[in-house]
Amino acid sequence: MKSPLSISLAGMMALLVAMGIGRFAFTPILPLLLQEGSLSLIDGGRLASANYIGYLLGAVSATFIAKKPDRAIPFGLLIIGIVTIAMAWHLPLSAWIFLRCIAGIASAWVLVSVSAWSLHVLAHHKRPFLNGLVFAGVGIGIALAGLICLLIITVHGSAALAWVSLGVLALLLMALTWRSFKLSPQTAEANFIDQAPVFKWNTQSVWITIVYGLFGFGYIIPATFLPVMARNALPDPSVSGWSWPLFGTVAAISVLFTGRLAHRLGNLRLWGVSQIILSAGVVLPALFAGLLPVMLAALCVGGTFLVITLSAIQEAKSIAPHTSRVLIAAMTSAFALGQIMGPLAVPFFSKRPGDFTLILLVSAALMFVGALILLNKSRITALKT
Repeated sequence: MKSPLSISLAGMMALLVAMGIGRFAFTPILPLLLQEGSLSLIDGGRLASANYIGYLLGAVSATFIAKKPDRAIPFGLLIIGIVTIAMAWHLPLSAWIFLRCIAGIASAWVLVSVSAWSLHVLAHHKRPFLNGLVFAGVGIGIALAGLICLLIITVHGSAALAWVSLGVLALLLMALTWRSFKLSPQTAEANFIDQAPVFKWNTQSVWITIVYGLFGFGYIIPATFLPVMARNALPDPSVSGWSWPLFGTVAAISVLFTGRLAHRLGNLRLWGVSQIILSAGVVLPALFAGLLPVMLAALCVGGTFLVITLSAIQEAKSIAPHTSRVLIAAMTSAFALGQIMGPLAVPFFSKRPGDFTLILLVSAALMFVGALILLNKSRITALKT
């Protein structure tokens, strides 16, 4: 029998790779690619959207893949490591788009599989901190990827070196954790695979899926272009390069307190309040110039996006305790749709390359509306009880 802590640490490292590298490695590497002339900002948006399209495909297919986490998680981590290293080659844009799409598919497989697996396996221990520790892996991965890229920028290294470094790290962590996800038929985990009841949609599950999709659209602009915004505000990478590590660090710290806050406030209320704070963070760089608003945005967005993710997943578990895998996959699909639309919308809302003002205002407005819906649903639920 695996200890609860070892389960949490394995899940944490899997999400470190899936999200910090498979999903978000491109964000801190993008300034390097722009500086080297390997990519334009518009093509950068296309590459980001390719990853999010893959994430959508992965979320949809994860409904079936996640039934066998002992296979889906290590296989997904292996794919992420390989395609990340392959990004170091000087390939046509179409090939890079394909590789980022594959990375997105694998990332979704790992996220959905780890989310359902860890919540299921850790449920009977009733220690919310352990779930927070699993999802802290996302923030740790983002911070670690940002620090590696910052170091490479400082020593005047290339984007190719960054891709290879992160890809090798992904493969090492896969090798360390792959045995951790095997399920024992003697434990309750066996029910995770067999004889799960059919999921049935209701009003609440539809609403949280829609709002989660709005969240995906809203937060993805700073989550994709925050280092570029910081570089635009202050070209010195030794200062502006800290925006992404800061984003990841506050994300990792914030999620450790999510369980306790959710117990006090409830999942929906915590989600709604967090999304209001996130909206404020997104709008800051649109209203004020300089590096400080960008860094404050990193704090607000980084400090809330994982709290929202974990609150949403916990709410899905509450709504559908025996079929949460299906609802989590549906919510992740809606989230991915929002993410696809975000980077593609940037050129239509920009007067010039690198201008994010209008798209940030639109993103903040959508998330604020979603927050109001959540708080209203939370109030109605409280009145009923």
